[in-house]
Amino acid sequence: MSKLNRFVYDEHLLSYHFHEEHPFNQKRVLLTKELLEDAGQLNHENIIKPRIATEEEIALIHDNSFIHAVKSANTLTKEQLLKYGLATEDTPVFPNMHDATSRIVGATLTAVDAVLKDGAKTAVNFSGGLHHGLKHKASGFCIYNDAAIAIQYIRKNYNLRVLYVDTDAHHGDGVQWAFYEDPNVCTFSIHETGRYLFPGTGNVTERGIKEGHGFSFNLPIDAFTQDESFIQIYETALYEIADYFKPDILITQNGADAHYYDPLTHLCGSMAIYEKIPRIALEVANKYCDGKWIALGGGGYDIWRVVPRAWSQVWNVMKDGKTVSGLLPEKWIAKWQEQTTELLPKTWNDPIQDIPCIPRKKEIEEKNQNALSQLLKYTKVKRS
Repeated sequence: MSKLNRFVYDEHLLSYHFHEEHPFNQKRVLLTKELLEDAGQLNHENIIKPRIATEEEIALIHDNSFIHAVKSANTLTKEQLLKYGLATEDTPVFPNMHDATSRIVGATLTAVDAVLKDGAKTAVNFSGGLHHGLKHKASGFCIYNDAAIAIQYIRKNYNLRVLYVDTDAHHGDGVQWAFYEDPNVCTFSIHETGRYLFPGTGNVTERGIKEGHGFSFNLPIDAFTQDESFIQIYETALYEIADYFKPDILITQNGADAHYYDPLTHLCGSMAIYEKIPRIALEVANKYCDGKWIALGGGGYDIWRVVPRAWSQVWNVMKDGKTVSGLLPEKWIAKWQEQTTELLPKTWNDPIQDIPCIPRKKEIEEKNQNALSQLLKYTKVKRS
């Protein structure tokens, strides 16, 4: 494999599908892929097909009893399913659930091996980023936690120090808890405060325990946070954390649900944050990780207007070191406008006049700055 950037994809990754009314819709992965292709940013030579993860690999993080429950979901009672976080409103049972989720895990492991074994520069799996999955149960639209499995896979097979960065509007709880005692994995999540949003965790004081104390970082931000505050505190925090931890490899979870269009969250970002987030990640990867960077998807529930543009910019930065601006491809707009009642955007950027005016902006920025100040105290602690 040459020094290409790798885009992990095949149509089977779209089979992770709860039901038509569920907000988690993997059509956004296809929308992203086709937007990139129509924009001339993604070529066939960049795309690699994923493998399916083995049960042994899934068990790097998840209990065997949970894996068995997922495999046997159609034969279990409602009471048995609920024990494992299944058959809920968030994670209802769907046909071939184990196979569909194993493919997503396998796609993320394919991205890992593309970079660490086959010499790719970077790799993305936008079907992944299921960061709420817990050791013993499903949670928050997530069954198997591909991000956590990939990190443990890296620790086992490559013995590298991993920095996991999560910019989803929801706290990356499943990954944090999986490595809460591990000093070789540093987790950083910037997210809407748990006072308002699932899963209700992610306080600045969640720091890790035992040998892992000092390697968990959280930056909970206030509802209705806008671009300037988000970018300033995120950039400051990530540079400080990366310098504190000095990782060997970077994994980013790129949830696209902090946008003002997103129906499930209360943040108020625009496409500006999704242009900046990957540029910062690239700088960190180049400075500390010899460029080794694996990007995943995550949340994002306006699948038509937000997610394809946001995720495409991650790939654009990986590929060329810069984002794309101007008009979206007319071919892409014409094809997909027929399938949605949402008016698709015409440009990569959001028009300034469409960005909401938030009257509490100064108060919100002060709260966020206070959270950043609390976090930065921990990056000044000398490591033993």
